[in-house]
Amino acid sequence: MILRSVFAFCFSLAVLQAGTASAKCGNDAKGFEAWKADFTQNASKYGLSSGLVSSTLKGVSYDQKVIRLDRNQKSFKLSFEQFYAKRVNNAMINKAKRLEQQYARLFNKLEKKYGVPAPILLSIWGLETNFGGYVGNMSIIRSLSTLAYDCRRSDFFTNELVNALQIIKRRDMAPEQMRGAWAGEIGQTQFLASSYMKYAVDYDRDGRRDLIRSVPDVLASTANYLKQKGWRAGQPWGPGTANYGVLRQWNKASVYVQTISVMADKISAK
Repeated sequence: MILRSVFAFCFSLAVLQAGTASAKCGNDAKGFEAWKADFTQNASKYGLSSGLVSSTLKGVSYDQKVIRLDRNQKSFKLSFEQFYAKRVNNAMINKAKRLEQQYARLFNKLEKKYGVPAPILLSIWGLETNFGGYVGNMSIIRSLSTLAYDCRRSDFFTNELVNALQIIKRRDMAPEQMRGAWAGEIGQTQFLASSYMKYAVDYDRDGRRDLIRSVPDVLASTANYLKQKGWRAGQPWGPGTANYGVLRQWNKASVYVQTISVMADKISAK
């Protein structure tokens, strides 16, 4: 879910009510340790124990690379033609069609349950991580801690850090398993932690919602997200449709939404 929510300015009511950590945000590493200590002290505001927060944040350092990446997001400024050419090719479309056949039974079940067709799920899966080929290997906790401390979008990323810690609290993932993209996205369709908490599904019924290794959980969670955002079963997804508007909930960038739509059309073509 690459940064679909990173550009949003609506934060969850719970975090707004709780308030952000009182320590001053910063634009370099100088105040990071003090911020961590203050965040830990205020853990109960977020329904977390100070012990969990302290043990999880122990040894976590400020990540300058994350800040550089946050300040250097250029791909969404490309034209649609440039973006599509950079992100999609015939090999990806052909792989999507093979995966549609490989997981035909799963896709059929998901469409019956959630109303979201395979081409849409495949487009998102392909665009986000090349069908799980690369989910990222950066520490999610370190990335989110850095961004929560950073003054640019502290409230937004404090919310994401709290949700990531809630995932650990619920034992869906251990801290060392939480590795992903630079902005804290998790798994094969790049859920932000807040979306993970709201929409992730244990579709394979193994007792945990695994968006890194379980294809059924990945695809069901993605379908559930779209359904909960208003996806209309059996309806088109092109520009001007209600479903196109739902895709905007997945990613705010118009070039990304258009790419999902066009890619899904190509996967659908026989």
